[in-house]
Amino acid sequence: MLFWQILIDGFAIGALYALGATGFTLIFGVSGVLNLSHGAIMVASAVAAWAIAGWIPVGPYVAALGGIGVGVVLALATYVLTVRPIQRSARIAEAEKEIFILTSTLLWGIIISEAIAYLFTNNAKTVLPVVEGVVTVLGVRTPANEFFTALVCWVSIGLLWLLVNRTRQGKAVLAASMNPRGVTLVGIELSTVYVSVWLIYGLLASAAGVLLGMFLGVSSYSVGPLTASAFSIVVLGGLGSVSGSLIAAYVVGYLETMTAYLVSPAYRTIPSLLLLVLVMYLRPQGLFGRR
Repeated sequence: MLFWQILIDGFAIGALYALGATGFTLIFGVSGVLNLSHGAIMVASAVAAWAIAGWIPVGPYVAALGGIGVGVVLALATYVLTVRPIQRSARIAEAEKEIFILTSTLLWGIIISEAIAYLFTNNAKTVLPVVEGVVTVLGVRTPANEFFTALVCWVSIGLLWLLVNRTRQGKAVLAASMNPRGVTLVGIELSTVYVSVWLIYGLLASAAGVLLGMFLGVSSYSVGPLTASAFSIVVLGGLGSVSGSLIAAYVVGYLETMTAYLVSPAYRTIPSLLLLVLVMYLRPQGLFGRR
């Protein structure tokens, strides 16, 4: 029974991590930015959905959309306030901009986390589930919203694939990840592409945050572990490799789920971090990285 419980829960957690990590990887692949405020944006989206449902008599759908809207605004603010000024600065050497961006996104994430703790306390918040009820699969009673979560995650990833591979704007994003200078030579504004990528990232990360809030609940204490999990996923999969991130998301998801059930939820992130150290030592480019 425990095996099937781990299998089902791990699949849902892996889908959530895959959704969030896809946007994380997309940003790095296009603009070379590792956004260390990722966990804070996810948590802020979930807390916003929880707060909207408590303040305004609206259904779970509207509350979830409100939370996603807050996450998108925070993602765009991350780019406008912390990333773009450094990228455009003439006072910072090109070789040093990466570490400045890492530091600024980390500090921005801390600001968001502290604001959440100040406004809503550190207590865990659970977002109202969109789909209610319980279903029995393989002898395991599982909330129906858990299967809805996995479905939404994979539909969103599929829509992202269609956007990138079947639309003009998506192909511009793909081209920017391969040759940014070439994109500007054909008349496409690189800044427009970057804003589009951050918008897509905001949608993916905030949706993952709201769904995670429905599944496990979140608090300001969740910010660090969520950012660490996302970082582990993109490094394990190979920086810039979307397919690698999807596979790594399930590796991390199942490792965390097994640890939570077999050891303790307090230690759920430790095995994936140990695996990250091992992979960085044996294969620094990640499992599916090119270099």
